[in-house]
Amino acid sequence: MDRDPSNGDRQAFSPPPEALASPASWSSLLEHRVPAVTEALAREALLRVVSSRCCYGRAAAGRLVIRELRQQTLCRYRLETFAESRTSEWASQPFGSRSVDGPQRGARPGLWDLEVQVPPMFQQDTKKFQVPHSSLVKDCYKCHGRGRYKCSSCHGPGTVRCSSCSGAKRRARRPRRCPTCSGAGRRRCSTCSGSGNKTCTTCNGEKRLLHFAQLVVMWKNSLFEFVSECQLGCPGELLTKARGESLFRDEDSAVYPIVDFPLREISLASQRGIAEHSAALASRARILQQRQTIELVPLTEVRSCYQGKAYVYYIYGTDHQVYVGDYPERYCCGCAIL
Repeated sequence: MDRDPSNGDRQAFSPPPEALASPASWSSLLEHRVPAVTEALAREALLRVVSSRCCYGRAAAGRLVIRELRQQTLCRYRLETFAESRTSEWASQPFGSRSVDGPQRGARPGLWDLEVQVPPMFQQDTKKFQVPHSSLVKDCYKCHGRGRYKCSSCHGPGTVRCSSCSGAKRRARRPRRCPTCSGAGRRRCSTCSGSGNKTCTTCNGEKRLLHFAQLVVMWKNSLFEFVSECQLGCPGELLTKARGESLFRDEDSAVYPIVDFPLREISLASQRGIAEHSAALASRARILQQRQTIELVPLTEVRSCYQGKAYVYYIYGTDHQVYVGDYPERYCCGCAIL
């Protein structure tokens, strides 16, 4: 049986300090470096992106002089926590001749006593299930057990005032009988087809509703993300989305914080992320799986010159995305190359 995380017997998701994980040699992992960006690659990346923007001139990208390439490899830490939470709500449906699974058949189980099929890890989903032994039957609240209710257009008679003659039976400018209503001043209601009432859409005419408790199960990913300090001027939000080179990956039902990483801020981020997720989820959800990764994200600041004026653009990620805050040949305002 799954334990209810809201009771006093909570699961401890953070490992004891003495069990913290540390690879035998971080140095062996860090020996791998992302290839440096060359001047030719920097120009090619700019030309590729400029060609896709109608408001940027291609000539400047080909003629600007690249003065300096400043490169930095950032470390990005991510923690994903896949958790399951459960709530209940009342639901209803039209009652036919089916049997009623009510309290007479047994005690209603707790939310965490029901077994449900868990989706693939880290794939968010929501599913609803009828709780056993929670059903009861009542008259429909919408039609008060009649199965039908008065039409909202004609309010019962089955006819409405003719829209052509406004109920006058004759045309205003022509002293003859209205052809739309044949001089009656009223016409058949199109909403109820002249019956004056409508089948109740809540109970589908069954007059009664089956009420039951419904279990709502939500599987959700919580994300903690941290990027090491950037010494260049590239916008930080681009670096969180940039494609990186995988350096370290750890996945388990509960991962241990990283220690002794050459960049202390990464170790601290790992400890903080695991603690935050444990504190936020332990009281209201069940943690099923955790995954933490460290990626190397290359960043290059390209300092260039065009017609005597200095320009800077950035190449980031292993797929060499480009960010240009200012460009020499711009034909419209307010856009940057991303």
